Amino acid sequence: MSFEVYLSGEIHTEWREEIKRGAEARGLDIIFTAPVTDHDASDAAGDHLGPQSEGFWRDHKSSKVNAIRTRTLIERSDLVVVRFGDKYKQWNAAFDAGYCAALDKPYITLHDEDIIHPLKEVDAAALAWATTTEQVVETLAYVLRD
Repeated sequence: MSFEVYLSGEIHTEWREEIKRGAEARGLDIIFTAPVTDHDASDAAGDHLGPQSEGFWRDHKSSKVNAIRTRTLIERSDLVVVRFGDKYKQWNAAFDAGYCAALDKPYITLHDEDIIHPLKEVDAAALAWATTTEQVVETLAYVLRD
């Protein structure tokens, strides 16, 4: 069995690469996709559409351009992994999880125990909650098992 997995969420650690390496080491047939993880590039995604005098409108245009990629890749995926880190609040990750729930798209949350309470609704709709990338890889291995 083959899977397409969208890796959503925080962009400040190497969690995506850890999952990719783990899946490759296990010989899993997975295509991984992700948002643009270059923070500056993501913030500037709509700049080519013309200058804005206010930060709100720059963010507004860029979020819409980023949404083209995000929505397309989430809709095309078989499964989404949503990572919540501890450095910043990932409102975009929470939005992606909600989008998955609305689409009835299976997703796994990946976060530490210290943010269980603020993510209780997000976790309640997830099909699994993991605290490590190894747990995500093990879940993927099970799901793709012959």
